[in-house]
Amino acid sequence: MHERERLDGVDGLLIDIDGVLTLSWEPIDGAREAVKRLRAAKVPMRFVTNTTSIPCAEVIDRLDAAGIPVDGHQVFTAPIATAAWLNAAYPGARCHLLNSGDLADDLHGLDLVPLDEPADVVLLGGAGPEFSYDALNRALGLLLDGAELVAMHQNRYWRTREGISLDTGAFLAALEHAAGVTGTVVGKPSPEFFATALTDLDLDPHHVAMVGDDIESDVLAGQAVGMHGVLVKTGKYRAATVLEADGTPDRKVASFADVPDLLGVD
Repeated sequence: MHERERLDGVDGLLIDIDGVLTLSWEPIDGAREAVKRLRAAKVPMRFVTNTTSIPCAEVIDRLDAAGIPVDGHQVFTAPIATAAWLNAAYPGARCHLLNSGDLADDLHGLDLVPLDEPADVVLLGGAGPEFSYDALNRALGLLLDGAELVAMHQNRYWRTREGISLDTGAFLAALEHAAGVTGTVVGKPSPEFFATALTDLDLDPHHVAMVGDDIESDVLAGQAVGMHGVLVKTGKYRAATVLEADGTPDRKVASFADVPDLLGVD
């Protein structure tokens, strides 16, 4: 199958942000123009991201600054989805948050407790310097005392202008192994996360393509719920990772700039 063969029957898109449209919040070549072409053709789009270092409002502001303006209702973030899920599944739970960045604006209704207090939930956001040995040990202690383990995503690594960096998935796996528990992942690749965005699009998954740079969390996870999967060779893309993956993307393209052509957009 030719990588650039047109995707027939696709009426809408779910689009990852980091590594697909921007890298370190600078637009990837051709992304702005591609979004404009898709908008002009009235292709419904929703932007789905596991970004946890900044709140949703700032994600929107940074996209605007990069020349890719979006409406707030079009952006679905892992922190907002996680807060909604926790409020429904564990109402009133004391949550110990381990995250790099301030997400207070997006975690509505959650009771966030300091490191040295008991907690009902250990909540993992985006990895960074805050994931120290002492902090992980404290999280382990809470899990051994019976706290639930919840993660906003399980990305193994991410890419910035400086290169590849460890992400939450590595620490999630370590805590699961050490505590003998299985965590709940709420952001991508959770089917529920995709379902929320698909419901908002009001399209059957078979008529939607998920475009991402992560073969597992974006593309194969999207295909698992019935969407078409489009892998871009930007961001965290690595050929070796694709070869090691448990499946094959429906399409691979050099960058998001190629996506309008996949849909036959002029």
